[in-house]
Amino acid sequence: MGWLFLKVLLVGVSFSGFLYPLVDFCFNGKTRGQKPNFVIILADDIGWGDLGANWAETKDTTNLDKMASEGMRFVDFHAAASTCSPSRASLLTGRLGLRNGVTHNFAVTSVGGLPLNETTLAEVLQQAGYVTGMIGKWHLGHHGSYHPNFRGFDYYFGIPYSHDMGCTDTPGYNHPPCPACPQGDGPSRNLQRDCYTDVALPLYENLNIVEQPVNLSSLAQKYAEKATQFIQQASTSGRPFLLYVGLAHMHVPLPVTQLPAAPQGGRLYGAGLREMDGLVGQIKDKVDRTAKGNTFLWFTGDNGPWAQKCELAGSVGPFTGLWQTRQGGCPAKQTTWEGGHRVPALAYWPGRVPVNVTSTALLSVLDIFPTVVALAQASLPQGRRFDGVDVSEVLFGQSQPGHRVSWGGAVPPQQWGSWRVWSPADCPPGALQGLLHYRWGQSM
Repeated sequence: MGWLFLKVLLVGVSFSGFLYPLVDFCFNGKTRGQKPNFVIILADDIGWGDLGANWAETKDTTNLDKMASEGMRFVDFHAAASTCSPSRASLLTGRLGLRNGVTHNFAVTSVGGLPLNETTLAEVLQQAGYVTGMIGKWHLGHHGSYHPNFRGFDYYFGIPYSHDMGCTDTPGYNHPPCPACPQGDGPSRNLQRDCYTDVALPLYENLNIVEQPVNLSSLAQKYAEKATQFIQQASTSGRPFLLYVGLAHMHVPLPVTQLPAAPQGGRLYGAGLREMDGLVGQIKDKVDRTAKGNTFLWFTGDNGPWAQKCELAGSVGPFTGLWQTRQGGCPAKQTTWEGGHRVPALAYWPGRVPVNVTSTALLSVLDIFPTVVALAQASLPQGRRFDGVDVSEVLFGQSQPGHRVSWGGAVPPQQWGSWRVWSPADCPPGALQGLLHYRWGQSM
C-alpha cells in the first residue's frame, strides 16, 4: 500500500491544475521524431449517418468530412458495446466487457470502476515514455484508484460520467426537459422525471473539482482549449504523446450554444453536430500546426444514437432494419441491433494513411489498443487475451479484409435472449426501428 499512498500524494500535490504545465511536460525526451503521437477522439451517442462523408443527407460535419477526404474512412467499423462504460473500457483495454469486467454503465453512486488488474492503453504508453492526457467524459469509475490519474493518464480534465447523470446550471435540450440544479434551500426536483439526480455534475482538472455544477454551454470550448494546450506543451517537451478525448457530444442534454433560427427537432441536433465538428476541427488544426506528419488521429464513436430521444438523436443512415420491423427493436444504443454498434470512424495521418480512401474492412474499437501499442513500439501486457488485433496494414493501405467475425456488443450469443431490445412502442411514430444485432464478416 506504500506505493499507492505515494502515488496519491504525488498526484494530489503535483497535478494541481495550475501546476500542470510545469509538472507534466518538464522532461527532456529523446524520442522526438522516433515514435508517433496519438490523438483518439471518441464521440458520444453519434450515429453512423451523422457523418456527412457517410450519408449525403448530413451537411453538418464539414471538418470531419474534410478529414475523411484527407485520410481513411471506415464504413464497417463497430463499437465493442452499445452503451457507454463497456465501450470505453474496451477501447482502453482491447478486451470485451466479459473479459475486462465492465458489462454495464457505472452510476453516480458506483464505488468501483474498471477493475484495477486491467492495464489501460495509457499505462502501456506511459511506460514506453509517452506523455498521456485524457480530456472529457471518463465513465470508468470516479473514486480513489479508479480516477484517470491513477489509470495511466498524466493529465485529466473532464467530467466523471455522462452529463445527464447530475444536474447542471445549463440543462440543455432533452426529452423530457431537465430543470437546472436546485438553488439554495429550494425544493428538490421530482426524481420520477427523466433527470438523473440532484447531485451537481463536477468538472475535474486532475484530482481537483474546478467547477460544480458544470456549465454545459462552455464545456466544448473548455475541452478545445485544454486539448490544444496539451498538444502544444507535449510537442514542445520533445516527448511523444497520447491524447484521449471523450466528447460530450452527441449525448443529451444537447448543450447547443448557437441556436438555429427555429430551435426545434432535427435542427437542434444539427446545431449540436456543427458544434462537435468545430471542436474536432480545432484539435485537428492544432495537430497540423504542431505535429503534422508524426501524429495519428483516430475519430470514432462509443455507440449508436439514443433513439428514445427521437428528434434529439442521431441518424443510423441506411441501417434502419425496415425488413425486420415486425421483430421489434430500435437500431440504436442499448441494443445489439446494428445501429447500436456500427459507428463512423476516420483515420488521419499525413504521409502514412492514404488520402481519400474508403475502407470496407470489418474493424472494431477493440483494434485501437493493439494497433496503437504496435505503432508506439511498445509491448502488449502479458498473460491476457485480447479481442482486438493490430490493423496497421489496413490503415496503411496494404490490406483490406479486417476481421472475419465481429460481435455487435459485449453480449455473447448464449446471452442474446436476456438482452433488452427496445420495441417500436418505445419511440413515437417515425422513429427508426431495428436491424440484425450481430455482424458476420461482410457488409450488408
